[in-house]
Amino acid sequence: MNKLKLVLVFIFIFLGMAGFIVLNESAMIFRVLSILVGVALAAVTAKFTTQGQDFYIFCKESIDEAKKVVWPNRKEALQSSGVVFAFVIAMALFLWFIDAALMSVVKIMMNQDI
Repeated sequence: MNKLKLVLVFIFIFLGMAGFIVLNESAMIFRVLSILVGVALAAVTAKFTTQGQDFYIFCKESIDEAKKVVWPNRKEALQSSGVVFAFVIAMALFLWFIDAALMSVVKIMMNQDI
């Protein structure tokens, strides 16, 4: 029975997309509504499958875990961003120096003027 419900989910999504294509002469709102209705019917059907219930539990647990996260305050965020920005600038200068040095070595090896 679970497999039949999953097949229905894909059929509803397909019908929503088919409605979008078939209604190409209609207003865009009807075309978008056909997709939204197809996805809504698919979501309702999927909720009654084993995989859908597992997904619902996963989403609920994810929201609970996200609430436990301690986000940095403004000062900490600015300090971290400053450190990252300084590191990027330092790394860019270092790579530019290495590139310039290697280019000079290649030009010397090829007997070209620097």
